[in-house]
Amino acid sequence: MADVSIKIGDRIKKLRLKRELSVAEVSLKSGLSGATITGIEDHSISPPLGTIIVLAKIFQVPVGDIFGDSADAPFCIVRSGDQNTVSRFSSTAGKPGAYSYKSLGHQKQNRHMEPFLVTLTPADASPVEPNQHEGEEIIFVLEGQVEVRLADHTDILNPGDSIYYDSNLPHVISCHGKEPAKIFAVIYAEKQMLIL
Repeated sequence: MADVSIKIGDRIKKLRLKRELSVAEVSLKSGLSGATITGIEDHSISPPLGTIIVLAKIFQVPVGDIFGDSADAPFCIVRSGDQNTVSRFSSTAGKPGAYSYKSLGHQKQNRHMEPFLVTLTPADASPVEPNQHEGEEIIFVLEGQVEVRLADHTDILNPGDSIYYDSNLPHVISCHGKEPAKIFAVIYAEKQMLIL
């Protein structure tokens, strides 16, 4: 089955305009550069999960609104191959972005955790801004190698390795090497993060 393509930049721009916020105002509130926000909106930058959570908080919407989730059930079963749960972010050139996500909790209402299967693809040499937001994250590497940067610490994780950290630490999670990596990631956010 083909993946469902989500143009997250369009959703973020629509939410920004709905809140009548300029790129500069979102930049000031989020700590992200204006160039990063513009890049997300024009699909030249694939935002990591932490950035999506920060933007959802600024726009005062559940993270699911950015992903197009329905969040209307007390539980959620995701079957293998359920193409409706896959979110892919692409660049304007039509190339896959550095991140693709498969939400594992998209129908669960009132959730405080966001579970994902994430595929990280080898990125170009452009620098990545660290993420920083409220909450906690755990990452378990399923395939490939993953580079983790937490504040001043950098490490390489291999299949079977995991890391659990406070999300308020500046962090960057990226593919290490020339082969894609797959991780299981769970982000916990406090109630005020509006993950519903």
